[in-house]
Amino acid sequence: MKEFFKYVLATVVGIIAVSIVGTLIMFMVIGAIVASTEKEVVVENNSMLLIDLNRSLVDRSKSDPFEDLELPSMFASVKTIGLDNILTSLEKAVYDDRIKGVYLDLSSISGGMASVEEIRNALIAFKDSCDKPVYACADKMMLGQKAYYLATVADKIVVHPEVAIDFRGLGGEMMFYKNALKKIGVEVEVVRHGKFKAAVEPFLLDKMSEENREQTMSYLNNLWNQMLKGISEERGLSVEELNQIADEVQTFKMAETAVENGLIDAIEYKDQVLDDLREITGIEGTEGIPMIGVKDYANAPVKGKTKKYSRNKIAVIYATGEIGFSITGDEVIEGDKLGREIRKVRQDSSYKAIVLRVNSPGGLAFDSETIWREVKLAAQTKTLVVSFGDYAASGGYYLSCPADKIVASPNTITGSIGVFGLVPNAGELIHDKLGISTDEVKTNKNTVIPTLTRPMNSFEKEMRQKSVENAYDTFISHVAEGRGMTKEAVDEIGQGRVWTAEQAKEIGLVDEFGGLQDAIALAAEMEGLENYRTVSLPTLPNPFEEIFKMGGDNVRARILINELGEKYRYYEYFKKISSMNGIYARLPYDIYVN
Repeated sequence: MKEFFKYVLATVVGIIAVSIVGTLIMFMVIGAIVASTEKEVVVENNSMLLIDLNRSLVDRSKSDPFEDLELPSMFASVKTIGLDNILTSLEKAVYDDRIKGVYLDLSSISGGMASVEEIRNALIAFKDSCDKPVYACADKMMLGQKAYYLATVADKIVVHPEVAIDFRGLGGEMMFYKNALKKIGVEVEVVRHGKFKAAVEPFLLDKMSEENREQTMSYLNNLWNQMLKGISEERGLSVEELNQIADEVQTFKMAETAVENGLIDAIEYKDQVLDDLREITGIEGTEGIPMIGVKDYANAPVKGKTKKYSRNKIAVIYATGEIGFSITGDEVIEGDKLGREIRKVRQDSSYKAIVLRVNSPGGLAFDSETIWREVKLAAQTKTLVVSFGDYAASGGYYLSCPADKIVASPNTITGSIGVFGLVPNAGELIHDKLGISTDEVKTNKNTVIPTLTRPMNSFEKEMRQKSVENAYDTFISHVAEGRGMTKEAVDEIGQGRVWTAEQAKEIGLVDEFGGLQDAIALAAEMEGLENYRTVSLPTLPNPFEEIFKMGGDNVRARILINELGEKYRYYEYFKKISSMNGIYARLPYDIYVN
């Protein structure tokens, strides 16, 4: 009994100690948040504008209280950088005498190709508007291909002596699970419409179908040629020379080779980089170089650049993430929530136009339809322009098609007009391998459907196929109506095929090339607005709300992201697949360009 009380007492003391430590951490976090909100942004003279692209690139900056604090993994956040802050900062820095240039700190970029293209175009516009230099530096072991593509707009590209330049062309591998599932006694039954709807192929085949290979090679070549064209213009190397360099694979070669073949300008240690920056800023001796990040600078007042208050508002509504559900706590587009946001703006006369920023690979057809209805109603009463981000495919295109105009980067992944459904049959696993038996009771012939313990019968297959066909017919009908095309024409370019926006413009799915700022300018022009202000929606939660949003799922996701890094996406993929239920309008797979 004595030992029992001793262990009970130790447990109680442990719980109290953990509670005290947790409370102290919480007060530290709250104190840091309060301090940061009260802190005034100061821009020193002779500063460099720092764009740190080693962070995770997101469309819209967040009010995350944990982002820049050194905390245990359960509290720690993935450090992000907002595309909105980058674009705003570059526009302001042109007119700010305190800013002497832009410092690109980059090795790899987590964002998609369209986001990189937007930043690249903004940097080119910055250089064209002033005589301030852009300086790019990589000192994190490897300079990735996307990062290199962005770096080529810089006046000077330098790397650490041990940094490798990853330059070898675009490609990748797909995993197929058919044989693995067969070994454990699971068969996935699929209903789909579209010969290019390849989201289901990993469960049906052991290699890519010819249709999937065709579409994948088509958009990969399109993306690669776009990159080569941009690099060629900035570095003075022909496309043929660049392809030859890529064929030789630069990834495992020393940095000197990259200097010799003209990919970069110099190899420098940190002290030499600092000397370069002192020369740019006019700072003498060994004094430090003032740096200000885009998150702070975007909110800093700049003399002569502050817009006058206007009663005319343009709503910039962000639709980012999977549509309908999220397993991992990532951003998700919920039909009811986003629909309500669009409806509020539509009914508010102070908003003169809407720009819907879509960055989504798609998701549930149900939620896509809900949002589509609100977008259509809004487009009937206000000017509505859609801006595509890295992806606006399948469900992402579905909800966008009623817009007056669609603006996209040439590198945006779009199209994928098709639908599918998955039904796993784990009968062999459950019955034969695990030895679990099942039995049914039912009042009607087809009461017990769906079930995981047997394959679909002919009646079930017919019913599910009809539901998929109906969903596809609805999809192409909406696209035909929104884009002024016939259903037959949409079906011809649909069938689940993935396109780049450069290809999509040729076939009528996209109207103009450009980024978010171009879409806003277009909406203002269409509405005849000279003076206006933008309002970003939905309203972001404040830092204190973010603290209390931290449920168990979010904590788990934070820990896994910090532990797994880039490999977290594989875990995320399996979680998504295992939870699929319903009809989906989604990209065939997640696309990552290194």
